[in-house]
Amino acid sequence: MEKAASLVSSILGGGGSTPEPVATVQSIIVYPIKSCRGISVPQAPITATGFRWDRQWMVVNAKGRAVTQRVEPSLALVEVDMPPEAFADDWQPAPDSHSLIRAPGMSPLKIPLVAAEHATIEDVSVWEWSGSAYDEGAEAAEWFSAYFGKPSRLVRFKEVSETRPTDPDYAQGYKVMFSDAFPILIASQESLDALNEILKEPVLMNRFRANILVDGCHPYSEDLWKTVKINKLTFMGVKLRDCCKVPTIDQENAIPGIEPNETMRTFRSGEVLRPSHKNKRQIYFGQNLVFKESLSANGKGGNIKVGDPVYILQPFSSTDETPA
Repeated sequence: MEKAASLVSSILGGGGSTPEPVATVQSIIVYPIKSCRGISVPQAPITATGFRWDRQWMVVNAKGRAVTQRVEPSLALVEVDMPPEAFADDWQPAPDSHSLIRAPGMSPLKIPLVAAEHATIEDVSVWEWSGSAYDEGAEAAEWFSAYFGKPSRLVRFKEVSETRPTDPDYAQGYKVMFSDAFPILIASQESLDALNEILKEPVLMNRFRANILVDGCHPYSEDLWKTVKINKLTFMGVKLRDCCKVPTIDQENAIPGIEPNETMRTFRSGEVLRPSHKNKRQIYFGQNLVFKESLSANGKGGNIKVGDPVYILQPFSSTDETPA
């Protein structure tokens, strides 16, 4: 019991009524196109669906199904550049504002940032959700089709008419765009460092595709973060992030392997962390967050900046208690 109390105290930053920060925001990464490379930014506005621009676009196949690195590892090499001002508070794109997409062997592709009334594609799907989405046009379709060597299109989430809710068993009333399941993933540098200490070949954090990377805390302490405060914004830890095969894909060359998942299975599996639950073969890294204020009447967000302190207002008592 003393050990558990000590751990919770360290997560909260001490025993006083006002907690001390337990970590600092080290970097913020936004992924405009699902499964493509992220953009590291000094600050980013928070919306009801996560960081602005995050997973607002995705590539779909001829059937309208989401294309991810699970089936097309070469997405890891697709870079997306956006104007720096796109991550400033209240910035609105001009008619000529655009993102620039690059990939090996391909000419750059421009995509407008203004969400104009494009043609719509019906029956676009990602996991269990399906709906309509804006089609980014023939040039984008030709670009991605040439890159993959098979029919593909680029689509944009249609916010004006579509809603994609998070799993109500974990986060009732919240929503995302084309993220896998939840708006934000947080992870710590210390967790990565601890993992790399036992891997034969170290890996980079980009394999885990976190949105918020923090440092200054204990390894894997983010497992227990239930209520998180950053820059006066409140986030709820709703589910441990279960790792798919994407962390096994080297993001620098798009070559898949077996690590770090194979090693993580020995000490980060459900069998080890959550012995009283099912899904014992799942492995976990990071914590999924939702933005609590997005459910309020005005739903107004704010922003998070690199260097912001991270406060834990409420922890889970153990990883066996943490939803997963």
